[in-house]
Parts: sequence; C-alpha cells; structure tokens
Amino acid sequence: MHVFYTPDIQSQAELPEEEAAHAVRVLRLQTGDEVTLTDGKGNFYRAEISTATTKRCLVNILETIPQAPLWSGHLHIAMAPTKNMDRTEWFAEKATEIGFDELTFLNCRFSERKIIKTERIAKILVSAIKQSLKARLPHLNGMTDFNRFISQPFEGRKFIAHCYEGEKPLLKDVVRKGEDALVLIGPEGDFSEEEVKQAIENGFEPISLGRSRLRTETAALVACHILNLQNQ
Repeated sequence: MHVFYTPDIQSQAELPEEEAAHAVRVLRLQTGDEVTLTDGKGNFYRAEISTATTKRCLVNILETIPQAPLWSGHLHIAMAPTKNMDRTEWFAEKATEIGFDELTFLNCRFSERKIIKTERIAKILVSAIKQSLKARLPHLNGMTDFNRFISQPFEGRKFIAHCYEGEKPLLKDVVRKGEDALVLIGPEGDFSEEEVKQAIENGFEPISLGRSRLRTETAALVACHILNLQNQ
C-alpha cells in the first residue's frame, strides 16, 4: 500500500508537489485510482484521484480514518548529532519506525558536529511514517545549545545517559507507563562532567542503557525502544 504525506489535506485536496510527482510519474496512478493519505497529525484518509496531470494530483476524500495513539506518553529524544550524518539519519529513520514523538539535536561541549541542516532529516521522518504506517509525524527541532535546553521546562521525567561512574539504574526499571519522558544522549566523546552535573541540578536523572558500550546513534535508538516498549 502506497501512503502519501499530505499535511494540508483538510484545507487543500491536493498532493504536495513532490508527492504528486511520485504518484503520477513514478507509480503511474491515474484518475479514479484510490490512494491512502496521512496528514501526520493522527489521521489516514482513503481518497480517489480526481485529476492527475504531470504537475498536479487532486483527490476526493472518501473516508477519514483516525489512528488511535500507538503508545502512551510523550516520548522525546534529545541527542548530539554524530560526525557522520549517515548515522544520525539512520537513527531518525529507525526511531520513527519504532515510534516516538519528538527529536531535538544538542550542541554539547564535545560535539563534533556543531551545525545540522534538518531538511533531509525531515524527509526521512516523513518517509518512515509512511513506510511504518504511522499517522503521526514526530516533531523535529534544530540544533539547540545544551545549557539552554536543559533549563527549559518539561512536563514529565527527565533522564540523562552518560558513561561516567556512579549510581545509574537501568532506564527500563525507572520509566513508568503513561508518563512523558525525555532522554538526553551525548556525542561520541560523551557529555562533559560539568554538563552531567548541570543536567542533574536541573532535574535530570542519570540512567544506564545496559552494560554494552554503545555508539551515540545506537544509544539513542535503544533509549527510544525502551521508552516505546514501556509505554505500549
């Protein structure tokens, strides 16, 4: 089943230009063909193509199909992007397939990547919700200074995963079903000790993701998976 992302479908019964090109030029869909749409806001739509040209694809909505939330709580991953963007993009795709609500990129002391362009990540998120049949698109935030981010209010539990010694319960043992949860994942060089201290002072709880030493993108994905499973 081909799914098309149409964020403005309730006000504009037309596929966005890129989606229209894929439907008409690549898939060779024609007037009268049925398609499935999602607005990324919790709804699928069964629709029929009413007009198909080389540049436009208009539709008639036949049925609106709300998708019930697939997990409880608001699941937020805040991570330092990796030096190799392929790894960050891999995380974004796989985390969306698993299921989470929000992604923030952190500029930390030891970050090897200080600037990130989110346009490609945004496209990956869209592709992943279509592939995994999810009707809600994760919210994507750009690069944010670590100190500024941890001082912002957040309604829910706040966790930080780091590699320093100290008491760190497993995330799976402390996160509770139904509560909003935010997990911080550091860069390849980990958070600085000062950053960990500042996070704790701002209400973040140190946690462990297990005994294995994990790459940044793997740690972020493990955290996402634990949060999702605990909130099923």
